[in-house]
Formats: sequence, structure tokens, C-alpha cells
Amino acid sequence: MNTSRDVDTARSLRRLRQLVELETPSGHVPGLDALYELLASWSNGLLGRAERVVRDGVPHLYVHERVSDPARAPVLLLGHADTVWPLGTLAERPFTAVDGRATGPGVFDMKAGLVTALDALELTGGADDVRMLVTGDEERGSPTSRALVEEAAAGCRAVLVLEPGLDGALKTARKGVALYRLGVRGRAAHAGLEPELGVNALVELAHQVLAISVLGDTGRGTTVTPTVGRAGTTTNTVPESAWVEVDVRAWERQELQRVEEALSVLCARLPGAGVELAGGINRPPLERGMSVQLLLAAQRLAREQGLAAIGEARVGGGSDGNFTAGLGVPTLDGLGPAGAGAHARHEWVDLGSLPERATLVAGLIRAPAVTPPAR
Repeated sequence: MNTSRDVDTARSLRRLRQLVELETPSGHVPGLDALYELLASWSNGLLGRAERVVRDGVPHLYVHERVSDPARAPVLLLGHADTVWPLGTLAERPFTAVDGRATGPGVFDMKAGLVTALDALELTGGADDVRMLVTGDEERGSPTSRALVEEAAAGCRAVLVLEPGLDGALKTARKGVALYRLGVRGRAAHAGLEPELGVNALVELAHQVLAISVLGDTGRGTTVTPTVGRAGTTTNTVPESAWVEVDVRAWERQELQRVEEALSVLCARLPGAGVELAGGINRPPLERGMSVQLLLAAQRLAREQGLAAIGEARVGGGSDGNFTAGLGVPTLDGLGPAGAGAHARHEWVDLGSLPERATLVAGLIRAPAVTPPAR
């Protein structure tokens, strides 16, 4: 088996620079298309046909397996090309590589992971039963790509997510995410002449926010957080309408469902007011049971190849791996290179970790299938 010593590190650095120097805010078609052209050219001969898939105006890259064999389920390499950084950020923070660290917008989350995926494929010499999906709106919650992620993962024996790890640890569990907006209906009136004729939507909203804020469960790790709200139009008018957005995160699907049920039965406190709930579960949890067998395989490979020891981490943020685990497909996340600072101006990647991660991913591509847990 090829090892980290066989990775062309100079090429990896060139590729990483090329990807970072293409600015790709979520949904930015020109930048995404240019990046996909590079990935398609680099994967040529290693995978099958590269297909640009457009969903609701957002492009994504789906590179198919070379051979479709009903007797052997494929592996999916999963990542995203979009970043949280707006156009023009590169001029302020250009790509740099100094003392073994690379910096620049999107270098850690997650363009280094895309380079790792290609390096891993090079180490395998190309794999007939591997497909790769790179999406263009993951940082916005995958509104156009979720169905494509689920289509690509269906029937796979494993999903390897090239998102960054946490201090080098692989991510074996991610919280599920639910997003809601609670709207409040009141009745407008002049705040000075006849406020008693109004129904104050802001006061009603205050009651609702207090009720929402106690729905979390610290012991189970469930958080329910009112985040953004608004009420009223002018300072001399009793507010007629108001709303608040709510972020819910939980390790278990049952907890997401519990909170949703509690939100759905909220009732107005003020006579004449009304409330209406919109939204729902955005990402199911990535539960550890869907990752643990792949984690054990990764730890065994690391020992055999003399790589750094592999730890595991649970994190509150979601990824597209939540969707694939929700389908019952074994999913291991955090396989991107080491570094830190996702979504922060100081984000950086440890360049020395790129060949190690490529070796690990290549080994997982070749590893025998694992049995998914019963759902």
C-alpha cells in the first residue's frame, strides 16, 4: 500500500493555493464552476464521469464511480466547495504558506480537505467503486444540495466526509439541527392616543421567548436558543407583528422531535394575540453508532501505517454527513487535515498533516465494508 511518503507534497501545496485563490462564497456560480473544473481535471482517470449538477441555480460537482458493480457498494467522498467568506476577502487575506502552515479564506474549511481527497485517490491509483460529491451551498445549510447528497449516498457502503477534524480528532458525532421562526400577530394602535386598543406583539413575543428559552436540556446536551428577533415599525405605534428565530441542537433525534412538539403547542398569552410556527428539523444528528466501526478501522490503519494516533470528538455543528448518517449509511467525518479557525479570520492548515490524512483516507477507501447499525 502506498503511504504518506508517496504523496506529492509540492503538488498538494500548488493545488491548495489554486483552490484558495478561487473565491467561492456559497452559491457564487462563477467561482464554484472554476473550482469544479479544476477538481474534474485532477480526478480525470481516477474516477468516472464528472457531472456538473445545478439545483435551484446553484452548481454542484458529482464525479461518478468508474464501474458500477451491483455486487460491491461504492464509497462516497463528500465535501463542499463553498466558504463563508464574501468576494474580496482574498485581497485582504491572500493565501500564504509559511513554516508549515497555510492560511487564507477557506483553507481549513474546507479546501484542504478537497486536496486530501484527490491525494487519497492518487494513492489508491484510482478506485472503480468510489464516487465524489462536492457541493456549493453547505455553509448555508445545503438548501439546494441536500437531496443530491442523499441521492449520492444511497446504497453506499461508507461515506467519508473531508470536513476538518477537531484538533486532529475525527468527528464521530454531530448534533442535529432544527431551525424555526415563531411569528406573533397583534393589533396596531397609536402608542400615545389609545394604546389600550392595541395588542402589543412585542410583549407577546417576550412571553414566547421566555417559554422557548427553557425548552433545552443541559443534561442531554440539547440547546434551544432564540437568536434573532424583530418587532414593530415606528416608536409611536403599538407593534402589530413580531418574530423570533430559534436555533435547536441535540445529539439525539428524539430530542429534536421533543422540542418541535413543544414549540408547536405554544399559545398566545395576551387576549387577541396569535402565534404561528414555521421551520423544522434541518439536519438529523450524526450519532456515534453510525461512525464507530469506521473510526476503529481508521485507528487500526493509523497504527499499521505509523501515523499519528487517531482520536474522536463530538461537535455541535452540523455537516452534510448528518444527512448521510440519517439514511443509515456508515459515515465518518472530520477526515480533512489538521488546523484550526473554521469561519475565523485566522484559519490555518497544518501542511504536514495533508499526506497523513491522504494515507488514512486511501486506506479507508480500500477497507472492507462495515455493517451499519440497526435503525
